[in-house]
Amino acid sequence: MPKVLIADELSAAAVDIFRRRGIEVDVAIGLDKAALLAIVGEYDGMAVRSATKADRDVIAAATRLRVIGRAGIGVDNIDIAAATARGIVVMNTPYGNSITTAEHAIAMLMAVARQLGEANVSTQEGRWEKERFLGVELHGKTLGVIGCGNIGALVAERALGLKMKVMAYDPFLSPERAVALGVEKVELAELLARADAISLHTPLTDKTRNILSAEAIASTKRGVIIVNAARGGLVDEAALRSALDSGHVAGSGFDVFTTEPARSNVLFGARNFIATPHLGASTVEAQEKVALQVAEQMSDYLLTGGVTNALNMPSITAEEAPRLTPFVALAEKLGMFAGQLADGDLETIEIEYVGEVAGFNTRPLTAAALAGLMRPLIPDVNLVSAPAILKERGTPFTESKRDASSVHGSLIRIGIRSGGEWIRIAGALQGGAPRIVDVKGIALEAAFFPVLLYVNNSDSPGFIGALGTMLAEAHVNIATFHLGRRGPGEDAIAIVGVDQVVPDEIQARLRRLPQVRQVKVLRF
Repeated sequence: MPKVLIADELSAAAVDIFRRRGIEVDVAIGLDKAALLAIVGEYDGMAVRSATKADRDVIAAATRLRVIGRAGIGVDNIDIAAATARGIVVMNTPYGNSITTAEHAIAMLMAVARQLGEANVSTQEGRWEKERFLGVELHGKTLGVIGCGNIGALVAERALGLKMKVMAYDPFLSPERAVALGVEKVELAELLARADAISLHTPLTDKTRNILSAEAIASTKRGVIIVNAARGGLVDEAALRSALDSGHVAGSGFDVFTTEPARSNVLFGARNFIATPHLGASTVEAQEKVALQVAEQMSDYLLTGGVTNALNMPSITAEEAPRLTPFVALAEKLGMFAGQLADGDLETIEIEYVGEVAGFNTRPLTAAALAGLMRPLIPDVNLVSAPAILKERGTPFTESKRDASSVHGSLIRIGIRSGGEWIRIAGALQGGAPRIVDVKGIALEAAFFPVLLYVNNSDSPGFIGALGTMLAEAHVNIATFHLGRRGPGEDAIAIVGVDQVVPDEIQARLRRLPQVRQVKVLRF
């Protein structure tokens, strides 16, 4: 039975979901690092919010861990690179608090436009400064949304409902999507120059850090409103304070800060500045949603292999998992076969899906194939880490699909260039089991076996007898024997399943046979 640790405050409904689905769950909130290190090795899954730090040390100690679930969007508290290297899937719940966060951004925008923060304090102090707090209407004004993903799109939708015009800067926003949202897609410089208000909804990366720099703020319209309910660090806070003091920026609302908890900040006390303590996701509904989602996602993965909202692995829905799992196994074994045939580095990789499988979600199949390919060179590679390693190393890779008829219904082909030569193999499922159906253009049908002896030879009399005799002399029992050839006297391949590892001496004797071109012992 899988076992999960809930390390941060989650709705009790999450515990109920785990238990109803047959997963053992422990709740241990507020553990210090030493205490967490002492117990994390007992669990297959760990659910966190933002308090628990799943850093490199914690991940190294988590010897059983298969999945970390973040109830929320941000994963700054999780070392994704370390988790990926260990084959641990990292999931978040990007949609559970999207509406709540979008509403908070709009609320801050409206509060700043009408100076509600300062007006509230002034009124409750009995000053009744009606003339002082002259606000601005949002109707007809232009909102610039920086980052038009899920939350940014929801903010745009709500702003349009307020009869605002909306511009969006997002390098990944397609023109078609912009039209569907009813927003104008623009470059950042144009957004800064034209927007009456700016709302940020982008993750914090090296490219987005201080995206509203001193220079960028200076290029905005005088009287602009700036709202940040996304991530601290997107705005140069000192530059914004200067712009607020000078009146260039009319007002600002921040829910996030470069340093949190923000006990003090250069922005505090500025004119018409509203601050909240990272409340974007803090509604009863949002907390319930993310708790339920993370519990369901983690349960799906631990029980069926379904992957949803993973940050370091292709998604596989629980419904897809039964159909994809046999193909994942086939792809991984084909990768292992090809990788063990290689005599040098992987110079180029090609993967092709033919037939019905071409219409499937092939990303997990590709990850499995790459993991199998790399395993002879990197023994601890896995489905999670393989694509990242390939990208890091810059190995040329192509994936293609052909909706063509095949005698096998679905076919997976893998080609690798190694040592200046191409190795191409193909496999299919037969009765749900992985089978090799083509090696180097030679058709055959061979089952995978824990140990396979692979021999590439010229088709000539006496070879099979000599092979059988050598294996018998070494007391190596033959379990399966599969042959294929191009034609009489031409290139041929033998794939032999054996019950014992073929001794090096026998392999050397086989290589000395005049008909033999390559001998490999493959392990699966």
